[in-house]
Amino acid sequence: MDRVASMLHEELQRSHACAIDASMVCPPFARRLTRVPLAGRARAAFSAVRFMNRFWRYPRALERLKDEYDVFHIVDHSYAHLAHALPGDRTVVTCHDLDAFRSVLEPERERRSSVFRAMTRKILAGLQRAARVTCDSTAVRNELVGRGLVPADRVTVVPLGVTRIFAPVPNPACDREAAALLRSPLPGASEILHVGSTVPRKRIDVLLRICAAVRNDFPDVRLVHVGDSLTPQQQRIASDAGLADRLVAVNGVHDPILAALYRRAALVLLPSEREGFGLPLVEAMASGTPVVASDLPVLREVGGFAAEYCAAGDVDAWQAKVAALLRERRDNPAGWQQRRDSGCLRASRFTWTQFAASMVDVYASVTGRSAESLALQRDSSPKVARAFQASDIR
Repeated sequence: MDRVASMLHEELQRSHACAIDASMVCPPFARRLTRVPLAGRARAAFSAVRFMNRFWRYPRALERLKDEYDVFHIVDHSYAHLAHALPGDRTVVTCHDLDAFRSVLEPERERRSSVFRAMTRKILAGLQRAARVTCDSTAVRNELVGRGLVPADRVTVVPLGVTRIFAPVPNPACDREAAALLRSPLPGASEILHVGSTVPRKRIDVLLRICAAVRNDFPDVRLVHVGDSLTPQQQRIASDAGLADRLVAVNGVHDPILAALYRRAALVLLPSEREGFGLPLVEAMASGTPVVASDLPVLREVGGFAAEYCAAGDVDAWQAKVAALLRERRDNPAGWQQRRDSGCLRASRFTWTQFAASMVDVYASVTGRSAESLALQRDSSPKVARAFQASDIR
């Protein structure tokens, strides 16, 4: 969620400085226990430090600021417990998905310790304390309201944007760096790209089996994964599927290089069983690369008719769809170009400029003023702080 906070801050400064005086609030992550040689190597030590930062240091840091701003915006719902340290009637929380709350909402499926569930309940209560909650998609909004977690009149849908760097226009320097990153790709290989983490809901196991099945028709296919390293179990699946020499996994890729990876890919696959928005879907379309995604309401909401869909987990259906698209790419260049153009057009609906403008409307509603009146009253314009943490690695 670092991208959401940074792009929002950038757009507010660029386009709304006359109405909003925005500041980024991100308390530093203290590592006292992990500096102890023996303790620093223990997972338990890091967990204890993370808990202390999230639930003790961060709330106290915000308490000291609660009178300095008119509106607070917590950009990551997994830190919604910080709303307890803030005036609820002046706090906005962005809810990207409901995964952080599964251990409380679906305890039979998401088994966690009693301590973990207690922390989750506190985070959820913070979300419910906020004056306004924004969601990335209507699908998330419907689930949030449908479960009775937040009243409908306090929830607003504000779709994410796509960074301008994601475009079909070649960038020779970045394209060369992307090629070097992939370690001498095979000539003529059809690259299938996946961008995202390796948490269970991303269904990396399905992704690997899809690519293995597609190789029966297209032996030159190889998989590029951008994100976390594969787990040992996922590595075993890749090895058993015969993908060991056809898989490249990279991490820590900056946007210009990621955009180049999108551009060079034949297809982007998004086989997740749950998503809150599916930003790689929009980034891929903006880059001119067709996408096959799980048939989830949220992904259909974002991709529309510009993407292709398969039932989550149905490897046979995915294999047939991917093979058909690769044949179209090979045999029907005009149809393939039309598909690429359709994706670019769909992606153009999602901009950070519109995202920021919608957030300004939300801030105005919290202050009881219109966005227009804020622009006319610069001297009394709201000061907005985004209390934000996407990662405990600082």
